Amino acid sequence: MKRWLLPDHIEDVLPAEARTIERLRRAILDCFERHGYELVQPPLLEYLESLLSGTGKDLDLATFKLVDQLSGRMMGVRADHTPQVARIDAHLLNRQGVTRLCYCGSVLHTVPAGMTKMREPIQIGAELYGHAGLEADVEVVRLMIEALRLAGLERLHIDLGHPGVYRAMAEGLEPERAAELFHAVQRKDAVGAGPLAVLTELNGGLDVIARARQALPAATRKPLDDLERLARAVSTPGVEVSVDLAELGGFEYESGLAFAAFAPGSPDAIARGGRYDEVGRSFGRARPATGFTMDLRQLARMVKGDAPRAAILNPGGDDAGLARVVADLRAKGEIVVDALPGHDTTELQCERRLEKKDGKWHVT
Repeated sequence: MKRWLLPDHIEDVLPAEARTIERLRRAILDCFERHGYELVQPPLLEYLESLLSGTGKDLDLATFKLVDQLSGRMMGVRADHTPQVARIDAHLLNRQGVTRLCYCGSVLHTVPAGMTKMREPIQIGAELYGHAGLEADVEVVRLMIEALRLAGLERLHIDLGHPGVYRAMAEGLEPERAAELFHAVQRKDAVGAGPLAVLTELNGGLDVIARARQALPAATRKPLDDLERLARAVSTPGVEVSVDLAELGGFEYESGLAFAAFAPGSPDAIARGGRYDEVGRSFGRARPATGFTMDLRQLARMVKGDAPRAAILNPGGDDAGLARVVADLRAKGEIVVDALPGHDTTELQCERRLEKKDGKWHVT
């Protein structure tokens, strides 16, 4: 086996893709900032009990684990930013009112989360804390749509669900049985879903909500009302909205409205989010919370790549005038590449070069 081979579903990011990823990162984070979301940067790994606080078994299985050589305690490499950002909101910022936070960084999964997924996604997302009303859910879904359109995706499909419908119907079941049915509903396995099989069939347009009101018990009325209000609030030209009562969120900690975004050409969701009011409780400070996340690597492969910027070749030498011209060009944002003695310059992909004419340096 070659020593330099990478593990399955782990890849290097080469210049063309890296340019697109970086352009998307800057544009989306700037978009978040314009909406009042503040950037935070949680650590890549932390103690396991903190990293997995308030989360379900799915996130535990997705998390790489190791022993800290300093303390001897178990640590985990984050598989998702959401619990970390909830910890920052609950303990480090400790604000009483609404807090809007965003983030961008790599996460690591033990197995790929979908057919088009890598095990090292670059996660970018936004979270809103402190408001329990539907207005917060509307804000984050609209922000997700704006970010995806900013990336260049004009046609979007937003799938809405509500784990509260499932929980109302699973009330009174043993925890192990409830978890078993949860995953069966997520897979749309009608046989495995048993008494909750009806949820696997309730998906489609807004008429699904009317059908659900007739088919499901009265305890599901409130989450169904919230679903309808959210669907009507985020419907916009170019965005198709559907309802799927088997859409229960990503890592099993969503407590309210859940949503996923799809685009033509991708079998996997390109963004996913929802309400997770219970995660903060494990940190001793329950806070209403809703947000979303997406993978920049997946997004970059779906949009038109960025062409390399035209560079200028600097022939080099000890000419003081040339050095001043190069510095001025770089200050203006131009790419100026220095030629080194004895090397072919064709691979540098410079479309222009600096040449001296009549005692002055010019770009030709």
